[in-house]
Amino acid sequence: MMPWNLIGMAIKTGAKLYSDKQKTKEALSEAKLLHAEKMRRGDIEFSGKVFEHQKGDWKDVFVLLTVSSPLFLLAYSVFAEDENIQAKIDLYFEKLQQMPWWLVSLWISIVAAIYGIKATDLVRKK
Repeated sequence: MMPWNLIGMAIKTGAKLYSDKQKTKEALSEAKLLHAEKMRRGDIEFSGKVFEHQKGDWKDVFVLLTVSSPLFLLAYSVFAEDENIQAKIDLYFEKLQQMPWWLVSLWISIVAAIYGIKATDLVRKK
């Protein structure tokens, strides 16, 4: 008799767990609908979805390639022993050094904003 009681209890527990899981799914679905409705009405900001869509944007790739390109060229010039590229990289960094402070600070701020880093401390140090 005892094994039948245990089997019956296991079935009831399994059914209860399944029922709770379905209720949880239903509650989450209703919460998502409610959240979407609040965003549609303007009760809450849509910023989360905007950020989600901007994630992995082409701007990120462009900035990463732009910032990294001198490093790639420098590595190539060192390993390929190409003195022409080394001279051009030196010239690039000399010109970068001569750029106005405000333009460099603006560039740092833009790159930091794209990657979600606060650049204000970097700019203040200058």
